[in-house]
Amino acid sequence: MDTKKFHLLLVISYLAVFVWSMINPHDYFTWFLEVLPAVIGLILLFIIYPTFRFTNLVYVLIFFHAIILTIGGHYTYAEVPLFNWLQEIFNLDRNYYDRLGHFAQGFVPAMVAREILVRKKIIKNNRWLFFITVCICLSISALYELIEFAVALLTGASAEAFLGTQGDVWDTQWDMLFALLGAISSLLLLQGQQDKTLKSTLPE
Repeated sequence: MDTKKFHLLLVISYLAVFVWSMINPHDYFTWFLEVLPAVIGLILLFIIYPTFRFTNLVYVLIFFHAIILTIGGHYTYAEVPLFNWLQEIFNLDRNYYDRLGHFAQGFVPAMVAREILVRKKIIKNNRWLFFITVCICLSISALYELIEFAVALLTGASAEAFLGTQGDVWDTQWDMLFALLGAISSLLLLQGQQDKTLKSTLPE
């Protein structure tokens, strides 16, 4: 499939999920907060598309991350049905969709950040590249937690579903840990494939 057509397919597929998520969500305030990062990301990708195109690997990862965010916006992270079912089946202490979301928060940005660093030749040493990429992902995770904190202070109980702590006083620390694990996992699993893709099929 032509690259541009593939990118268009990803956009159309996401928009279909986005429209679905708008129909009778848990509450529109939480929906707005959860899908906003995906919408901002999509807008930024459109803006830079004429001058900087990521590899298909990164676009696919961004697509799935956006889907995770949008599903979380529809149900809230604490009430995603599949993970409620898993909670009941395995007698878990919480709905773990939130953990999946924060794992993705490290997994996907790691490939995005690494590709930018490599293509712009900002960091050439592989060890430093690994370290700086992980640091960027942790910074993103910390920023998101600060945003959650600010929303909670400004809106009070209205932000409870957005926070999704599910009664865990260490929820913030767990969120950042899973983002860290996601970033490290992404680099260990995909950096080789990313390098091959960059060498063979750089975007126009």
